[in-house]
Amino acid sequence: MPDDLQTPLLQVQGVHKRFGENVVLAGVDLEVVRGSVVTVLGRSGTGKSVFLKCLAGIERPDAGSIRFDGHPLDADTPQARAEFRRRCGFLFQSNALFDSLTALENVGLPLEQTTNLSDSEIRKRSLEALRLIELDQHAERYPSQLSGGMQKRLALARAIVTQPELVLFDEPTAGLDPLRRNAVFMMISKYQRQFGFTAVIVTHDVTEALVASDRVALLDQGVMHFQGTPAEFIASKDHVVTSFRDSAAALGTTLAALRSGADIHSED
Repeated sequence: MPDDLQTPLLQVQGVHKRFGENVVLAGVDLEVVRGSVVTVLGRSGTGKSVFLKCLAGIERPDAGSIRFDGHPLDADTPQARAEFRRRCGFLFQSNALFDSLTALENVGLPLEQTTNLSDSEIRKRSLEALRLIELDQHAERYPSQLSGGMQKRLALARAIVTQPELVLFDEPTAGLDPLRRNAVFMMISKYQRQFGFTAVIVTHDVTEALVASDRVALLDQGVMHFQGTPAEFIASKDHVVTSFRDSAAALGTTLAALRSGADIHSED
């Protein structure tokens, strides 16, 4: 692999964030290599979404540094932050689609906000983005007229229409059933390979994340307790890793047994 693909596109060092007395991030470190898919795992309420919002600039860290393509992103570097926004896409947990805009208008919004392209060029690029995710036949429909899976694809089209180098995914499968969770991760993997963007995903879906990711990290107690490949995560004997990983597996086994009608006995 060429050296430039081994160089981290995103570097996070010692990021802290607190809200009043509640310490959410207590020194987070993370490196994301260009062209890779990195998933940040963690239980609900561990600060995964807060971490992602710090990356996106929605929240400002109290301490620590975030560097994108070698340039620091902080209050003293507004130009670097603006460049980051131009080169980064964000897929919100709720999709954040505008109900009053058509699918085509939703996709074109980032181009209107971040470029000086003509209306005709914005329409052309937006239609192409919809075509690539197989929604061009629904360009004039509103989000409420689309299925949940279509809405997720529409949100992805909007995130990638500017041809970003980095896309941040905030709990992309929140509220979805297992079949649809698999479909969303397959969609991310497919389009990441197709367009070559770097992806950072925060989720609590262990199995799907392990299949889709090049590297995984486990956020616990405000720090990245584990970072490594999916194989290393599966093989890890660390008690924090096993507690998170195996509790998810145990829950899946229990639910499967319940659905099959088997008796589940709890031990006191």
